[in-house]
Amino acid sequence: MKKDMTFSNRTEVTLSGATKDMGKMLGGEEEKDPDAAKKEEERQEALRQQEEERKAKHARMEAEREKVRQTIRDKYGLKKKEEKEAEEKAAMEQACEGSLTRPKKAIPRGCGDDDEEDEESILDTVLKFLPGPLQDMLKK
Repeated sequence: MKKDMTFSNRTEVTLSGATKDMGKMLGGEEEKDPDAAKKEEERQEALRQQEEERKAKHARMEAEREKVRQTIRDKYGLKKKEEKEAEEKAAMEQACEGSLTRPKKAIPRGCGDDDEEDEESILDTVLKFLPGPLQDMLKK
């Protein structure tokens, strides 16, 4: 091992076996690699290429899965979710085409405008279950 010693106001000992990191920790200057920028650029390019290959692989796998899904849909007569939603939307638009109000299916039964006849029929139904003398009193 080679040792350099200098004696002045302070004592300095340098060992040639010390690592580069030790020099950085002690406040020394970093050694700059002349090819560092080139190496970093090559590394970034390799990462980009790997990412593109990964995306292509996943796209191929998804295409194969979709083929299998389509064969199952054809075999059992199923439709895609998007197709079902499009058909339902078209049916709703077609039902509402000439109307200014919402379709009647959307109004729950028992809500909204009821005829008086419906109310009378309910009263008649209740009267049927009452004894005879009470029916006579309530009908008057």
